[in-house]
Amino acid sequence: MKLLLDSFWRAAAYCLHPRVIALSVLPLVLMVVAALGLGYLFWDAAIDAVNGTLETWSLVTMLFEWLDRFGMSGLKSALAPLIVVFLATPVIVIVALLCVAILMTPSMLHLVAERRFASLERRRGGSLWMGALGALLATLVALIALVISVPLWLVPPLVLVIPPLIWGWLTYRVLVYDVLSEHASRDERLEIVRRHRPTLLAMGVLTGYLGAAPGLVWASGVMFVALAPVLVPVAIWIYTLVFAFAALWFAHFTLSALEVLRAEAAAAPPPAPAPLPTHPDFERLPPP
Repeated sequence: MKLLLDSFWRAAAYCLHPRVIALSVLPLVLMVVAALGLGYLFWDAAIDAVNGTLETWSLVTMLFEWLDRFGMSGLKSALAPLIVVFLATPVIVIVALLCVAILMTPSMLHLVAERRFASLERRRGGSLWMGALGALLATLVALIALVISVPLWLVPPLVLVIPPLIWGWLTYRVLVYDVLSEHASRDERLEIVRRHRPTLLAMGVLTGYLGAAPGLVWASGVMFVALAPVLVPVAIWIYTLVFAFAALWFAHFTLSALEVLRAEAAAAPPPAPAPLPTHPDFERLPPP
């Protein structure tokens, strides 16, 4: 618990470092340009498609008639944008995580290493292409899990549990490899994951809950369309900072755990030498 809290506060403090804030600008610019560009090209078509689908459902049609009867037709016009945002948010979250992992994590890891772990040997137990492949496979698994679990989101308690669990698992899978690939050997990385898997997963889940906050800002951009060009970039920047914080948190935690692991290995007594093999014919020889 001490290691968990210590790494948490250190990560929060590092988020205020000028280098971290500067590093967040590039993912922010790329994602805002992509989001606004895709919104400009496909927003109206997506809204029309959702409205067309809703109108084919008799239950939804009855709901719309009930809203019109009580003078709440404005909620009807807001339903389709909310559904589009609901469907787009998982994609935004995953892209934000991958952008942070690719564009920010190496530089932030270098910052943490040079300030706190300058003497920690780099054993380079991972590679860039293996990290990219692992991130891609984990992302596909997370997307499949999201699609399969969507019907369960209609149950009020589960919508607060399932998505953060999926985000947490994905964050844990992507960031643990990235922050340890430079310093730890493969065996050391596996041992740290074995020792701290519940804690690492809990860190990812907490990050998933922190990632729910930008969704409120994102949804506000839909409800108040005039402010969307301002609120949507703010939401994306918060996503970027949340995952930057997660990368720093995992870096501080895992590198500290690696330091402890190596200290334990250095303090352990060397293994006893294996006995020399004997042969029956040698045992029958007379002493010299």
